[in-house]
Amino acid sequence: MLARLVVALRITEIFFSIQGESATVGYPTVFVRLTGCPMRCSYCDTAYAFHGGEKRELADILADVAQYKTKHVTVTGGEPLAQPECHALMSALCDAGYSVSLETGGAIDISHVDPRVYVVLDIKTPASNEEPNNTYSNLKFIKPTDCLKFVICNQSDYHWSKAFVEEHTLSDKCDVFFSPSADELSATELADWIVRDQIPVRMQIQLHKVLWENEAGR
Repeated sequence: MLARLVVALRITEIFFSIQGESATVGYPTVFVRLTGCPMRCSYCDTAYAFHGGEKRELADILADVAQYKTKHVTVTGGEPLAQPECHALMSALCDAGYSVSLETGGAIDISHVDPRVYVVLDIKTPASNEEPNNTYSNLKFIKPTDCLKFVICNQSDYHWSKAFVEEHTLSDKCDVFFSPSADELSATELADWIVRDQIPVRMQIQLHKVLWENEAGR
C-alpha cells in the first residue's frame, strides 16, 4: 500500500493583523509567512524569514488559520513560491472558502498559481538590486483581478518604473501600485510626482507601518 502523501511547508510565522497593502488594504487578514527567499532586495524588511522556520503539515496550517474570524488570508514570505508546496497550500485555502492573496517578488514563475488566488506581483526596480532577476514572462499570466507593485527608492527608480508601465501598458492589464521605500523616499514626494505626470497608477503607503510604526508584519 502506498503511503499517504503528506504536504508540509517551512513556516516562519502565522499571525492575524490588518492588511497594509494592495487592493485588500484594511481587511483583517491572516498572514502565513513562508520561510526562504532567493532574492536580497536592498529595502527588505523581513530578512528574518530567510532562514529557520518550522516544518508544518498542511492540515496543521489550515487549523491554525481557522482560529481567526476572517475570510482573508495572505500567503507571503520571504518568497512563498520558493517552496513548491505553496501551490497546494493556496489551493487548499481557496477550497476552504478563503479569499487568498499571494505576495510574490516576481522572480519565480506564477503560471501554475491557482486562478482563484489574487496575485500581488512585485516588479523589482534598479535600486532594489534585484531588477535583473525579474521574470518578465510573468506578465503574461497576470489577471485583470491581480495587481503589480513597484517599490520606488528614488527619482531614478520612479522614472524607470513610469517608463516600464507606459512601455508595457500595464495599467490596461490590472491595478498598478507605486509605493515609496520606507526611510528612502518621502511618500509626499512620490505622490507629487504621480500627480505632476498624471500617470495611471495607484499611490500606496504601507498602512501597517503607519499604524504600528516600523513593524514589518503588524
